[in-house]
Amino acid sequence: MKAVLLAGGLGTRISEESHLKPKPMIEVGGRPILWHIMKMYAAHGVSEFIICLGYRGYVIKEYFANYFLHMSDVTFDMAANRMEVHHRHAEPWRVTLVDTGESTMTGGRLRRVREYLTPGEPFAFTYGDGVADIDLSAEFAFHRAHGRLATVAAVQPPGRYGALVREGDAVGGFEEKPRGDGGWINGGFFVLQPEVIDRINGDATSWEIEPMQGLARDGQLRAFEHAGFWQPMDTLREKNLLEELWQSGRAPWKVW
Repeated sequence: MKAVLLAGGLGTRISEESHLKPKPMIEVGGRPILWHIMKMYAAHGVSEFIICLGYRGYVIKEYFANYFLHMSDVTFDMAANRMEVHHRHAEPWRVTLVDTGESTMTGGRLRRVREYLTPGEPFAFTYGDGVADIDLSAEFAFHRAHGRLATVAAVQPPGRYGALVREGDAVGGFEEKPRGDGGWINGGFFVLQPEVIDRINGDATSWEIEPMQGLARDGQLRAFEHAGFWQPMDTLREKNLLEELWQSGRAPWKVW
């Protein structure tokens, strides 16, 4: 199965870092969060990726063009004008980088990569700024079993603040950042049939509005519930949270 990753947005809510690079290239544990997402998929057998570029897309192109330099020990022999790569640790991935426009919306970006998909075969689709310990293999199997056009991972977002455990007006304790109000939201990890792209009109189409709403209305969208860890990286606070989890050795999304 191929995976399409959105990596072209401006990332304005984390502008402390995104003014220099695309948000998917912001690092957690010394690696771009885009790499973490790809490693998540690779752990479930996905080795072919299509990345939708936009804002500062050249940064992502240069990263993959120099991937061996990022991942390996290198000797530069200046006198002989030669470079030797030692201990190559690059993953066996096939990565297609597609310029999908600076201001193209999420649906439009997906529409622009249609030619790189395999007709009739489902593909994974996600954003380039969030991680989870989701069982992607189970989601793939769920999608194939129900036979509809689209699957979305349904998640319960983590609460932002801790909660008081109360008995009347007495505080009996504290609950650390409980889940939200019990509602399920779009977790951003999709499995789709290529036919869904017929529902995207053009560059100005947001995947989350007309196409998804139409799929739901027509009974073609199913939810795969994921009750475990899920965390987007929209703000510097969330980036720091992911960094703390990684440095502590307790990163739930590290399934490789």
